[in-house]
Amino acid sequence: AVHPLWQSPLTIPGGTRQSPINIQWRDSVYDPFLKPLKISYDPTTCLHIWNNGYSFLVEFDDSTDKSIIVGGPLENQYRLKQFHFHWGAINDWGSEHTVDSKFYPAELHLVHWNAVEYPSFEEAVMEGNGLAVIGVFLKLGARHEGLQTLVDALPAVRHK
Repeated sequence: AVHPLWQSPLTIPGGTRQSPINIQWRDSVYDPFLKPLKISYDPTTCLHIWNNGYSFLVEFDDSTDKSIIVGGPLENQYRLKQFHFHWGAINDWGSEHTVDSKFYPAELHLVHWNAVEYPSFEEAVMEGNGLAVIGVFLKLGARHEGLQTLVDALPAVRHK
């Protein structure tokens, strides 16, 4: 099934670094030189949840290097700015990206920015190496305690 948002051909020129991406297993290449990605998050840097009109964002204090990722393909460390989810009206699709054209019910995006090279998130957004986003495909499953804490808070986040 093709995601309804992406049924028409994309006519916007934007090069090869655009969303959504269909990850194809047969085209994937193992990189033996890739170092592990180290994730170090401090829960006390979580500031608030807010409604941006079409989703909700959980925002973090990014004024220091308390919540960062480093390693993997990254040349610098990147600070956590926010995370948000993509989901659909039905459980068959909701993820922004696909694997072998398969959609997942939802996708989590953890958005980080390069505070080594740029003075602010707003400036980093405009650059090719400014952001590093971790995408996590989500499936339906048993209750998840960490996620449930967030779900329980959502009714209080009503208005844009």
